[in-house]
Amino acid sequence: MASLPNKLIAQVAFKAGGDIFHDIVANGPQQLTEATPTTVQGCLLHQGNFGTNGSVIQWNYSVDGKPHTAKQVLQDIDLEKKQIAFKMLEGDLCELYKNMIIKFHVETKNGIDFITWTIDYELITPDNPHPLSLLNFFIQFTKELESHYG
Repeated sequence: MASLPNKLIAQVAFKAGGDIFHDIVANGPQQLTEATPTTVQGCLLHQGNFGTNGSVIQWNYSVDGKPHTAKQVLQDIDLEKKQIAFKMLEGDLCELYKNMIIKFHVETKNGIDFITWTIDYELITPDNPHPLSLLNFFIQFTKELESHYG
């Protein structure tokens, strides 16, 4: 039986400014190891340029205190909408999920910037857990980045 697509979404207020968030994550993710050391420990560009569609980035990060790796290709970058998507190519998450795409975009409501994280994925087997800890990781990451730049 084919796996059904799934989606998890979280939205977090970001007081340091949506422009700052988008610029750092899109164009300067190598800075995240200093700004968010408990969540991101490494960022290596494998192909292309930061902030450019088709570029490939490898991440070293921690979820629930455990080290993980991911290789992703950047896609759907929109500077006006302040959005970017990361399509999973390799890494720990590929053992549990297929067709995983992690997206964020910035929107402003009543003068407050919000970061909205969306994780689209399919479970490889129905017994695999949904990636709630990964969604919590992005909430923690956003708050940690806000503390650093706020």
